[in-house]
Amino acid sequence: MTVTGIEAGLRQFEENGFTVVRRLFAHDEIDRLCGEFAALHAGGPVPGHFAPSGPGESTDPLRRYPRVMQPHEINGLAMRVLLDARLREVLETLLGEEVLAAQSMFYFKPPGARGQALHQDNFYLRVEPGTCVAAWVACDVIDRDNGGLEVVPGTHRMDLFCPDTADSELSFAREYVAPPPGLAAVPVDMEPGDVLFFNGSLVHGSQPNRTADRFRRSFIGHYVGSSTERIGHFYRTLSMSGARVPLPESEGSGPCGTEFAPHGPH
Repeated sequence: MTVTGIEAGLRQFEENGFTVVRRLFAHDEIDRLCGEFAALHAGGPVPGHFAPSGPGESTDPLRRYPRVMQPHEINGLAMRVLLDARLREVLETLLGEEVLAAQSMFYFKPPGARGQALHQDNFYLRVEPGTCVAAWVACDVIDRDNGGLEVVPGTHRMDLFCPDTADSELSFAREYVAPPPGLAAVPVDMEPGDVLFFNGSLVHGSQPNRTADRFRRSFIGHYVGSSTERIGHFYRTLSMSGARVPLPESEGSGPCGTEFAPHGPH
């Protein structure tokens, strides 16, 4: 990013709670990342990280292609992406301090998959004081048709909301936060290699993938500032050099979205 681009991105992040850095990763880097996760899927379950259903076990696309939780703990390339120096530069500009990596995820979001209802990430991470920041790396062309991300600008200035129950026909996760009066969700269309950075209090989510043949793959990292004092026990923080930096636990945390509960299988 140029100095002008960094300043504009920081201004948008402060005003709206998010900013997009275009083409931060090259297409060949994204191709390698997608290849790693295609191989992971072909290899079957990885206990504690990835549990796809077997042939004939479920008709739910998200059972066959569930998200991968904490892939950096089992895959070297995922670790390198999570700790990438380009992400670090942007994150430290946005947070104004050194950052720690707290979580990684990879979403396949195959054709026909449900989305994730509007929510706030820090509802799950419970970072104290302050909040987390997500770096959401697009691995496909991502738009409204295949369930691209939607954000509600301005909600990053608000406290955490108590979620309602999501529509299980549209969302794999249970929690739903309605946009506050006067605010609305807006879509963020992206190309492979673009990265959306957003505040952990920003309300965001996605609609189902309504295409017949397009995945909506993405790699997500969650990060916190080095001044963070507590975080939920699901999140094992690392320095951006990869060293474990344990933090005291906060209360009330959980995985990012209560997958398939209480809706049950589809």
